[in-house]
Amino acid sequence: MTALAYALPAAAALLLGVAGGFWWGRRSVAPAPAPQPDAGPTLAELLRRAFTSSGTGLAVLSRHGDVVMSNAQAVTLGVVAEGRVDPRAWVVCERVLRDGTVQAVDLSPLDHRGRRPEAVLATVRPLADGFTLVEAADTSEAVRLESTRRDFVANVSHELKTPVGAVALLAEAVLDAADDPVEVRRFSTKILNESTRLGNLVTELIALSRLTGAERLPELAEVDVDDVVREALARCRLSAESSDIEIVVDDDSGLQVDGDRTLLVTALSNLVENAIAYSPPHASVSVSRRLAGGVVEIAVTDRGIGIAPEHQQRVFERFFRVDPARSRATGGTGLGLAIVKHVLANHGGGVSLWSRPGTGSTFTMRLPAPAGSSGSPRDSAGPTAVPTAATTDLPDPAELAGRAGG
Repeated sequence: MTALAYALPAAAALLLGVAGGFWWGRRSVAPAPAPQPDAGPTLAELLRRAFTSSGTGLAVLSRHGDVVMSNAQAVTLGVVAEGRVDPRAWVVCERVLRDGTVQAVDLSPLDHRGRRPEAVLATVRPLADGFTLVEAADTSEAVRLESTRRDFVANVSHELKTPVGAVALLAEAVLDAADDPVEVRRFSTKILNESTRLGNLVTELIALSRLTGAERLPELAEVDVDDVVREALARCRLSAESSDIEIVVDDDSGLQVDGDRTLLVTALSNLVENAIAYSPPHASVSVSRRLAGGVVEIAVTDRGIGIAPEHQQRVFERFFRVDPARSRATGGTGLGLAIVKHVLANHGGGVSLWSRPGTGSTFTMRLPAPAGSSGSPRDSAGPTAVPTAATTDLPDPAELAGRAGG
């Protein structure tokens, strides 16, 4: 019994040892556990991506002016070139390191060769431990808008000053000639003309403000193109008769467009008045309409002095005049064609120009036709439509006038 009592614990220990060794051996040859699913980019990687993909030009500089890191936009904006920072930025960086304040610096290119932006404004921030961050942005559009605003205010001030000054002087002349009925009538007529010019300018400024977003435009409705033509020509009849200009119009088209009738009449009458103003006496102005490629076109053709190629891209600018003296003599405000452009843009269309000096000009209003519109018989026989860009290889006004029976 005593031997058996000693043998059983020994056997149990042996079995446990064998089992443990077997388990340990299996564990040592078992495959490694599968890796955990991808946890995504680290915070440092996300920061690096944000830095490199930023639309703002970013550059980090050391206390010695070395570019530690920068993104592609910093190179595009000229903040960093050939691994070195713009000297103007480094001057400000030194000041920021000394004062510990955030400061701005103008990094606009000193010359405009190449494709660099016109204006670049940067902010320099301290990052501690002798590092600074330069953040640069392209401010060219803001600069252009501010320049346009200044020019507009200056032009409006000038245009308002001229008739106001004239009215004041003429009023003094009336007072001095109070005992001369003939002179009083002459000066009073001039006052009336200047007052009319001033009123027209104010009216057109209000219209332009409305068209460029100061007021919400009315809802578009179905408008008869023939009614628009008739009303616009009725507005211009007195000007045509006083200038001895014949207006030739094609037959009714039956075309419809979605739009605001009052604005469309204003745009077309502006084009007709412009054609009358720049036509010689005894000449004719043609108005025609047609449907081409899903677009309703209303063309106004004159046989006037024409517009030089270098001016054709600018005639739709506010207050731009090809001939300022002639425009003032005819009472023009310099806003008529700008209003036409904005009216058509607000209708989803556009206005195009064909012109040749000494031959004449054709302005074409282009409006989207309602779905399902079909053209009239004369569409297929008409000349090629005037494209949206000004060009010089199109039919001349005499050919285009064939559509109006001219």
